[in-house]
Amino acid sequence: MILVAGPYRSGTGDDPRKLDANVRAMKEAALSLFRAGHLGVTGEALALPLLETAGSTRPGDAVYEEIFHPVAEQLLARCDAVLRTGGPSEGADRMVERARAWGKAVYTSLDEIPAAR
Repeated sequence: MILVAGPYRSGTGDDPRKLDANVRAMKEAALSLFRAGHLGVTGEALALPLLETAGSTRPGDAVYEEIFHPVAEQLLARCDAVLRTGGPSEGADRMVERARAWGKAVYTSLDEIPAAR
């Protein structure tokens, strides 16, 4: 299981179209991982529905802060590796740092990832 960590809010000004484009890019990477025999996952896939259910009204509000990154961190604890995608992102960089601290593999390209067993 490989966490796809990329920018969500970075550089978007919280524009919904740009946020959606960032999520779409991470989902495309997760799909590529799946097709290569891995399980690619994103924190956004778990956090965004929870945010909606919990009543978040905008990125960065109190509910967002309570849920968004903590979900990714809990998911990372169960992953074998991280694939860092996209451009600048404080949150994605935090996932990379945490993965390295936990001894997990960190990749920056799909080409670096070994074939699934």
